[in-house]
Amino acid sequence: MATDPSPQIPVRANSRRSRSSNSIHPVDVETPPVRPPTPIVYREIKHFKKWFPWLIPAFVVANTVTFIVTMYVNDCPKNSASCIADFLGRFSFQPFRENPLLGPSSSTLQKMGALDVNKVVHGHQGWRLITCNWLHGGVLHLLANMLSLLVIGIRLEREFGFILVGLLYVISGFGGSLMSALFLQSNISVGASGALFGLLGSMLSELITNWTIYANKVAMFVTLVVIIAINLAVGILPHVDNFAHIGGFLSGFLLGFVFFIRPQFGWVSQRYAPPGHSVSPRPKFKKYQCILWAVSLILVIVGLTLGLVMLLRGVDANDHCSWCHYLSCVPTSRWRCNTNPTFCSTTQLGSQVNVTCSPSGKTTTYFLPGASNSQIQSLCSQQCR
Repeated sequence: MATDPSPQIPVRANSRRSRSSNSIHPVDVETPPVRPPTPIVYREIKHFKKWFPWLIPAFVVANTVTFIVTMYVNDCPKNSASCIADFLGRFSFQPFRENPLLGPSSSTLQKMGALDVNKVVHGHQGWRLITCNWLHGGVLHLLANMLSLLVIGIRLEREFGFILVGLLYVISGFGGSLMSALFLQSNISVGASGALFGLLGSMLSELITNWTIYANKVAMFVTLVVIIAINLAVGILPHVDNFAHIGGFLSGFLLGFVFFIRPQFGWVSQRYAPPGHSVSPRPKFKKYQCILWAVSLILVIVGLTLGLVMLLRGVDANDHCSWCHYLSCVPTSRWRCNTNPTFCSTTQLGSQVNVTCSPSGKTTTYFLPGASNSQIQSLCSQQCR
């Protein structure tokens, strides 16, 4: 049987045969080389660097250790007729009538470096203007200040670094002590409140001088002003040194213009622009920033110098401002603003001790065998409260 063969159509495959094997590989196609994308290099901008906060926590530790040492020196069971929390031994607290903040006696605070104007002026102990900022009147006083310091200080240290924040803290504390010494010359003063208000003041001035680089600046400004006003208003209560608050706030407010000035974003973009990228030249700071910087630097130097000279010359600022005492305490029907030092006359017959408060004439009899001078002073403080 004959068959009709179908026509053979030649087919050529675009392939090549390997000499080493019978495998077939596709024909190599020459493609242009592809350049890898240029990697983006991120550089940290020096003027907006984030710092690791360690100085503010160190300040908190230092204040806490100082308070513990103060309570050890106080030794309430030995130097007072009665104590609070006797189970703490020599770390127990003075009676509430003497110290409602759960802390040491005023004589112990003086011994540890409290601000005493008489000793600063006549005893040449100017170092008390610094040391008083590291002492606290009690546990409640310490907790309130240290919590505020952590909240405010850590934020500032992250933004501006430990050097600027540390300097501002110390200088503001000194400014608060200086103003307190000029207006409250009859009482001792302790606490970090002046330095804390300096940090608050610097936050406000930092917002003002760097106004153009912030979003929601009006809300931030109003919030800061309200917080500062509330804290200053608390200072009109008795036994609160509002002059230290005001002096610290003013010092920190002026230093904030000097320490926390930041360049404008236009200048930063120009400085860190990639090579070959042309931008119009921009000034590093705006004119108002430079003016605030210069004026604030002059005011803070002149103010601190003038205040120190006046203090060392024994000037009482109340003689030149008859109404300024209301900035620290406003008398009402519920409290009085008597800042005169307490004096007591005592008579002792055996174990019986009669203590008479000189301002009020109130007399109380205590039975205290072998009463020491420190115990009698403690009784006097309780008697005249």
